[in-house]
Amino acid sequence: MFFSNKPVIFETKIAYIGLGKLGMPCAEACVEKGFHVTGYDVTDRSSNLIDIKPTIQEAVADRHIVFIAVPTPHEPGYDGREPTSDKEPKDFDYEAVKQVIKECDRHMTDNQILVLISTVLPGTIRREFAPLLSNTKLIYNPYLIAMGTVSHDMINPEMIMIGTKKGVYESAFKAQYLENFYFQLCDNMPRIEFGTWEEVEGMKIFYNTFISNKIALVNMIQDVADKLGHMNVDRVTEALSKSTKRIVSPAYMKAGMGDGGACHPRDNIALRWLAKKLHLGYDLFEGIMTARERQAEAMAKAILKHGNNIFFTSDTYKPGTDLVDGSYSLLVQHYVMKHGGDIVNGIDTPVQVIVRVHETDQISADNQTIIFDPWRSYPKADNVVYYGYN
Repeated sequence: MFFSNKPVIFETKIAYIGLGKLGMPCAEACVEKGFHVTGYDVTDRSSNLIDIKPTIQEAVADRHIVFIAVPTPHEPGYDGREPTSDKEPKDFDYEAVKQVIKECDRHMTDNQILVLISTVLPGTIRREFAPLLSNTKLIYNPYLIAMGTVSHDMINPEMIMIGTKKGVYESAFKAQYLENFYFQLCDNMPRIEFGTWEEVEGMKIFYNTFISNKIALVNMIQDVADKLGHMNVDRVTEALSKSTKRIVSPAYMKAGMGDGGACHPRDNIALRWLAKKLHLGYDLFEGIMTARERQAEAMAKAILKHGNNIFFTSDTYKPGTDLVDGSYSLLVQHYVMKHGGDIVNGIDTPVQVIVRVHETDQISADNQTIIFDPWRSYPKADNVVYYGYN
């Protein structure tokens, strides 16, 4: 979704709670775009542009939109400047955000829009923050901003993510107000992505993780080139970066059955051997293959929740072929049987669950048979189960 062609222009008064390395430049960018902005921070701050108030109560008074830009820090030693792979994984610290949400809610009404932009893990808002609210509703609107270019990124966003409790705005008026704010603020015309709190939490955190994985893979190619010799990492990565059909594209961005075929699984298995032979000291490929197997097992367990007699629409690794090399369908079937299920043909034994292996597979079934669809595109009905959507 993109901006309306002719949004109604309202006067919009803004507040930023938290004027640190993110909140301050964002608030000042809003002022430079013509908004009146108040602000508050626990630390003494100064600005020639922002009307900084001594309390949250004063900062949120008469504001239309209140942005919470409070940090969600890790403990010292968990920011990546020193090794963390041997440390116990920990969530972010949300205490400061909780205190600000409670204080804002105490002094705001439902006519105002409370917006959180701080980074949180999926599930955090519904579990940690929503129970704290009584007077207003919370919208999750995280930014994709790089430190050093905050002001520029603020007014030229790649996309605007807006998350609410049910995945829709609680009122059309609030939706128009937020859209109007960004229409006036942005120099470009970014797309708007709506979703539930959890969906937008995922958009934000997995966006960052995609980048981290991309960098780790490219640097792993660098390590292989350095140890192997006769291999220029830039020649490899430049070729890959120009592969816009499947690598740098939306291809394979729909979750469903895992990868298969004569290349993908076996290539990763062989690369595990190369990583060990070159003494890289780490093995991304083992992680990929372990994840593939755990994902297949998780799908098998989800299938078995609906019955023990399972029919798979195909054994092949992709539609339009009879090849079963590296078949993800057969891998899932392996785990179905491991956990007590039976793979049936529907002739000798009644079928309880039909698994739609390929998105193009057509299914004929009565209303008593469960259709398990990992692609979430089969026509919805009482007997159709969408995997990865609830």
